[in-house]
Amino acid sequence: MDRSKYLTVSQLTKYLKLKFDRDPYLQTVYLTGELSNFRLRSGHQYFSLKDDHAVIDAVMFRGQFSKVKFTPEEGMKLCVTGHVGLYERSGRYQIYIDTMEPDGIGSLYLAFEQLKKKLSAEGLFSRPKKPVPLFPRRIAVVTSLNGAVIRDINTTVRRRYPIAQVVLFPTVVQGEKAAADIARQIKRAGERGDFDTLIIGRGGGSIEDLWPFNEEVVARAIADCPLPVISSVGHETDTTIADLVADQRAATPTAAAELATPQRLDNTLMLIGDFQRRLYNTLRAQIDFEKKQLAKLTGSYIFQQPTRLYENYAQKVDQLTQQLRQQENRLTSAANDVAQLENRLLAYNPQRLVDQDQLTVQQLTARLQTAVQARVQQAGQQLQALTKQLHSLDPLKIMERGYTYVTKDGKVVNQAAQLAPGEPLLLHFADGEVMVTITEIKEKKNGK
Repeated sequence: MDRSKYLTVSQLTKYLKLKFDRDPYLQTVYLTGELSNFRLRSGHQYFSLKDDHAVIDAVMFRGQFSKVKFTPEEGMKLCVTGHVGLYERSGRYQIYIDTMEPDGIGSLYLAFEQLKKKLSAEGLFSRPKKPVPLFPRRIAVVTSLNGAVIRDINTTVRRRYPIAQVVLFPTVVQGEKAAADIARQIKRAGERGDFDTLIIGRGGGSIEDLWPFNEEVVARAIADCPLPVISSVGHETDTTIADLVADQRAATPTAAAELATPQRLDNTLMLIGDFQRRLYNTLRAQIDFEKKQLAKLTGSYIFQQPTRLYENYAQKVDQLTQQLRQQENRLTSAANDVAQLENRLLAYNPQRLVDQDQLTVQQLTARLQTAVQARVQQAGQQLQALTKQLHSLDPLKIMERGYTYVTKDGKVVNQAAQLAPGEPLLLHFADGEVMVTITEIKEKKNGK
């Protein structure tokens, strides 16, 4: 067998990868298919694209995926561009995606609708709107430094309400970094604490130009802002997420400045004068009415003959005084009855009997204790005498004086006739036992 004809798996895979990489038709591929096996990851994205007859693996690296404005969802039909290559480790070909858009609908529009649905479910659009002050002292404006928005707002405020101060918080209003900068400036204006109203906006443009005002970070900054926010983004026909979250929406920067200020100062002064006249007339009419009421009351019979007010009350007081005296007499009589009953109760007071019985109990208790102590002492003396007698009869005490006793086979021997020469005996002493053997037995004759 000629082994030189055979390739290793790695050699074949590397050859196929070179074919994929060098094929000009696979360098830029436009592909449409249904998103499958998608799970949003924090880094690179791995998923599949499929149709009714085939499936292809796909990968989109973090850098490219960060530019996708919408959130891909399982089953969504997509249009992607990229290049096809072969992954050597698994030997499977896949498409490396550079761009991704939903099929049949713009990616920005889809992202707008997704964020709109999310924020609406959270209640950011339906939350109570903060009222715009009628006479503001300071107005904060978040917009571009060089755009026409700030010029239009300044012109309108000077014309309508020149005593209000306009403070610009310059920001980038277009590009990838614009949303974060807009949100930061909104937060700065809200944290200052010395503004009455906040206006955010920019001029017209495409949906891509206006997109920073459709970012979630800007929407949440507006919702968290303690100031009433007026949004003026794009043209009247444009609607952004910022417009939906703001407390009021204006079609143009000029309209935003008009919403933030009252009418022209001279008209405002005329309005204030009219309010003054109406207030004066109202107060004058009220004073005249009160005067008539006062005249009517001072001319009544009560003020002419005021004693009539209390005549009936004086008579009532006399009646009540008499009733009070009668009650006092009854109370005194009842008090006397109570005193008599108390004296009778003292004579039969059970406390005296209780005191006497307690004294008797104490005396008997003392006698009992004395008798018990005497009995205990007598019994103790008897116990000592009996103990002394018992001690004197203790066999051990007798043995300590030199006496002993003999046992054979565990039985006490008390006669010599019970023994025979050669038998072992056990002698019991007070401090121990001794084993002995009988060598001779001598019996007493005639008691000797």
